[in-house]
Amino acid sequence: MNYEFLATSKKDMKHKGISQFDFVYVLGDAYVDHPSFGVAIITRLLEKHGFSVGIIAQPDWRNDESITILGEPRLAFLVSSGNVDSMVNHYTVNKKKRSEDVYSPGGKSGHRPDRAVIVYSNLIRKTYKKTAIILGGIEASLRRLAHYDYWSNRVKRSILLDSGADLISYGMGEHSIIEIAECLDSGLDIADITYIAGTVCKAKTLDAFYEPILLPTYEEVANDTSKYADSFYLQYQNTDPFTARILVEAYDGQGYIVQNPPAKPLTTREMDDIYALDYTRAYHPMYNDKGGVPAFKEVQFSLTANRGCFGNCSFCALSFHQGRIVQNRSEESLIQEALTYTQDVSFKGFIHDVGGPTANFTHPACKRQLKSGVCKNKQCLYPKPCKELDTSHAAYVALLRKLRALPKIKKVFIRSGIRFDYLLADKSDTFLNELVEHHVSGQLRVAPEHVTDKVLKIMGKPIHQVYQDFVHKFNACDKKIGKRQYVVPYFMSSHPGSTLRDAVELAEYIRDMNFMPEQVQDFYPTPSTLSTCMYYTGINPITKERVYVPKSAHEKAMQRALMRFKAPQNYDLVVEALKKVGRMDLIGFGERCLVRPRRVEKGNGKGNNVKGRGVKKKLKRAIRNVHKKGGGV
Repeated sequence: MNYEFLATSKKDMKHKGISQFDFVYVLGDAYVDHPSFGVAIITRLLEKHGFSVGIIAQPDWRNDESITILGEPRLAFLVSSGNVDSMVNHYTVNKKKRSEDVYSPGGKSGHRPDRAVIVYSNLIRKTYKKTAIILGGIEASLRRLAHYDYWSNRVKRSILLDSGADLISYGMGEHSIIEIAECLDSGLDIADITYIAGTVCKAKTLDAFYEPILLPTYEEVANDTSKYADSFYLQYQNTDPFTARILVEAYDGQGYIVQNPPAKPLTTREMDDIYALDYTRAYHPMYNDKGGVPAFKEVQFSLTANRGCFGNCSFCALSFHQGRIVQNRSEESLIQEALTYTQDVSFKGFIHDVGGPTANFTHPACKRQLKSGVCKNKQCLYPKPCKELDTSHAAYVALLRKLRALPKIKKVFIRSGIRFDYLLADKSDTFLNELVEHHVSGQLRVAPEHVTDKVLKIMGKPIHQVYQDFVHKFNACDKKIGKRQYVVPYFMSSHPGSTLRDAVELAEYIRDMNFMPEQVQDFYPTPSTLSTCMYYTGINPITKERVYVPKSAHEKAMQRALMRFKAPQNYDLVVEALKKVGRMDLIGFGERCLVRPRRVEKGNGKGNNVKGRGVKKKLKRAIRNVHKKGGGV
């Protein structure tokens, strides 16, 4: 490919013959011109529509001049934290600083600030007082209205106010960004762009808005958890582009934040056109001597087949960001992209993924969604698959077969995750058979998340028996074709609704699997998810029922330790948890015990292990003590 990167310096501007950009895009990631990165899609789409765009990637926020290197844009600055939320990128769930950043050169952290969107926008506003600033990407999208902020443990205002920006293009912004660009190009002031679907704006009055829904005010949600839950539920019911109404949030003395309904989903033709734009499909050469950009390697030879997700898990923000209506590319578009991979000298014959948020969601859940939108008070898969759900995997199977048949293609993997309950709902086993035979690399990772049905209910996941049924079918299919492959489950600790007893039940299941997870996923309360609302309020905003929430660091540590009960460093926490729930029967030497009694030590205070004639007698005494406390071996 001979496509050029977008300009990142004055030298590039001169080379391209540009004296002033229409837009300057400021982002928190390193610059990667690949359609798996939102910046690439938005900038290439603007370029296709005749607008010039410059890139300022990871500016030094401590230096005011870093934001001026491309001059003032004619129309607006575009600001995004990048592909990930800057706070999630920087901190673990325990609020400890991460040492790596795969979206930065060489994977090194420290190239972007906390709350990058706010910092960049304020930096721009210091120098360019009146230039329009438009926010986009996941960090801005999920903070578009008042939201609980886990890192400061309080409710924060709309990011539009704290950033000093003029407009948010939320969700997948292809439709809205072009409409915004054309409005600005026609001479319309940014303050008058208040009506575009998929945008959030500021307003002093509500005269221009037709029949808006008034959410509880910021002051109410910041001081009353029940009001916060009420507000979240109204937002939750208005994420569909066909049925959503305008939402308004008032701020005392500062006017209103107005959220327009989401933009309409892309058609298959529009998706095809977007993925056929002139991407270089590489990271910028300025990173060559810095170790490249690690995140790029994960997607370099992957195919994005769809977007949107009707799974609607409680802890996922996709319904607020991409929406529940699945959009897909055509078979021809995906095959053409795969053929370009075979011309790349670094391609080894392996397509790493063919999927999206959920790989086997390759078409809308039902035909009515593209006419009437999604159901407001009904889920496609939970608690059981809807009778109207289109469960066929036929088109996906046909695509995978054609990809496997292409010259120079050795293997096509599926790594972006599948919904096993949706797979089981398909009356045909064809996809499962071909998945096992052709598209798994030894292990298939799926996400049952938990094993107790009451926790799964709060998560919006199917009952545990569904997962067990899937594992049984997978293993039977694997045995039939003579392979030795395994289902590797992801489990989550400390989710709202999960008590210590539930955590122990999960530990017992892990024991019975005879498989110890290498990593433990602790629930992370990120903005704009149903689970985060429950975490903050202790209320399920849909049912209004109270929900138990494990919040203390110590209890969360115990739940996490139970998932890796064999790890020596977790011993004390596991024993403490078992004592708290009266499960001393799980401390002993039997096959069903999680841990053994601690070794008997000499009474010299030095902690040496007992040796010699008294060992057996002292061990027996220790076991009797366990029995006396209600335990067993």
